[in-house]
Amino acid sequence: MQDNGTTNKKLKSLKTLIIGEPRNPFDTDIFHKVSLIALFAWVGLGSDAMSSASYGPEEAYLALGDNIYLAIFVALSIILTIFVISTSYSQIIELFPTGGGGYLVASKLLSPSLGMLSGCALLIDYVLTIAISISSGVDAMLSFLPASWQVFKLGFAFFVIMTIIVLNLRGIKESVLFLIPIFALFIIAHVTLILYALYFHAANVPTVMSNTATNVHTIVSGAGLSALLFIILHSYSMGAGTYTGIEAVSNAVPVMREPRVKTAKRTMHLMAISLAFMAAGLMLTYIFYHVSPESGKTLNAILFENITSSWGPLGHYFVIATLVSEAGLLFVAAQTGFLDGPRVLANMALDRWVPTRFATLSDRLVTQNGILIMGISALIVVFLTQGSVKLLIVLYSIAVFITFILSQAGMVRHWWKVKTKVKDWKKKLIINGTGLFMTIMILMSVIAVKFSEGGWVTLLIIGAFAGVVILIRRHYDNTSELIKELNAKAINSAEGMNMIKNDVPDKANMQDKTAVLLVNGFNGLGMQALSTIFKLFGGMYKNFVFIQIGVIDAGVFKGVEEIKELQTEICKDVDEYVKLISSHGYYAEGFTAVGTDVVEEITKLAPEILKKFPNAVFFGGQIVFPNDSRLTRWLHNYTVFASQRKLYADGIPFVVLPIKV
Repeated sequence: MQDNGTTNKKLKSLKTLIIGEPRNPFDTDIFHKVSLIALFAWVGLGSDAMSSASYGPEEAYLALGDNIYLAIFVALSIILTIFVISTSYSQIIELFPTGGGGYLVASKLLSPSLGMLSGCALLIDYVLTIAISISSGVDAMLSFLPASWQVFKLGFAFFVIMTIIVLNLRGIKESVLFLIPIFALFIIAHVTLILYALYFHAANVPTVMSNTATNVHTIVSGAGLSALLFIILHSYSMGAGTYTGIEAVSNAVPVMREPRVKTAKRTMHLMAISLAFMAAGLMLTYIFYHVSPESGKTLNAILFENITSSWGPLGHYFVIATLVSEAGLLFVAAQTGFLDGPRVLANMALDRWVPTRFATLSDRLVTQNGILIMGISALIVVFLTQGSVKLLIVLYSIAVFITFILSQAGMVRHWWKVKTKVKDWKKKLIINGTGLFMTIMILMSVIAVKFSEGGWVTLLIIGAFAGVVILIRRHYDNTSELIKELNAKAINSAEGMNMIKNDVPDKANMQDKTAVLLVNGFNGLGMQALSTIFKLFGGMYKNFVFIQIGVIDAGVFKGVEEIKELQTEICKDVDEYVKLISSHGYYAEGFTAVGTDVVEEITKLAPEILKKFPNAVFFGGQIVFPNDSRLTRWLHNYTVFASQRKLYADGIPFVVLPIKV
């Protein structure tokens, strides 16, 4: 017993050292402490979009082949697309002020099933965000190191992913603060190089425009207007990775500093402006310097070397610093997957599409299970693809645009339905309608071009994941029906509990046998457990104590009011049990607590209860499913068994009462 206690203390100390001290959800400033101002949100969420400038414009430019001057049209299209999508997502932020990512938007504005599909695509997108960002960052780091270092690619990628996992387990703000210097270096270095290139080549603009007109005339006269449009559209769709990350802000509104909507919209504006400047600026400078691909180097590396070729040794070091910042930002971009992926998982868990454990919070008030599953999934993807950025980009673009389309379609439907209630509905409809058209065109183009190159894998994974999710939801629905039947049978059957009617005692005797029952709401499960105590032990127990723990999960941890409502609700439930038992002449008390871990809160209450009722025995009702399996054990937390193990280790008797449904 002592050895176990010592071991547990050591493990707890190690956890505190790595993850940090537990946070108090009742701290009046806690929501202020864990929230992000627009600047920090731009770093934590905008890094995904900004990092796409490291590969999106390059893919679009390379798709043009020898028709490099058509990059001007592609750059203009990219700018337009960025602002259309960001503006349409700003409208989503206004409509969903507590957070409205692709999952919630599609679920509420289209249907739960389409919301589930959007959620599945979004989760895969965030896993791929982590995988592609880390893989690209490692490639950038290794590009200026000896070739022999390539053998360490996977090991380095794994190390970076695990480091970011630990940072996120510590908390959202901690993970973002750590990344600010990297983000700042990237912005300063890239903006400096792009502005320098544009300034010193401003005199070449007339020549570039003339060459562009000649390029257009040559294609149209030779192959026709349709050929010109096809080349531009193909290049435009190949740069689809540029727009990934724009939706991240609408997903993460709950972590924004109050006023959340204003902060989120400001973050969206910062992201759109910076991304448009970066993507279009790179495309134009590619033209000015006639950048062409070289083996073992990215286009950005080649471009930056050309820009700084006249700078001497300073130029060489500046390029290295820029590429290091680019690699660093790609690592930072993985943070979007860790910020928003667990949040989507939590929302789907609250709706019972995925195991409910993904909605629980750790003592650091983060969705620990979601962070771990996102990180582990990314590790698996990096291993299976061997960190191939080319393959990951194909998988990446398709997933995110499925979510884009469903979100825009939901908004279009919403504005049409409320057209008689909203004054400027036409303007809003046009914005989301344009976004819907653009995203459909891009997705169709990407699937058509990349399907045989691996695009089918993404569609297969999304379909398979959706199939698993449907099975999980079906199980929870069946369980819900069984519990409803249990409630119907037990909730109104107090007379059938075989209670021995006692006279109301003048004074309770705390030395009498006391039954301490864990409950989770005034429901059939609690009533059935209470009935079983009387059936098994008759009138042995004279005192009854009811414990209920309110769980602060992702659905509750939105504000102070939600936590207060939870406290009121659990107190009301426990009072119902106390009134029922008291009416039969038994002494009864209720104990309640609110926290992120039920077992931990029960462990805290147990000594207090035993001090007052020394002859107490703890009880907990556990549902026994008709077809128990590993799946049912995985989908349910089995808190009663965990509580029994914990109290047993402390020498406290605990009886599990099987409740068959």
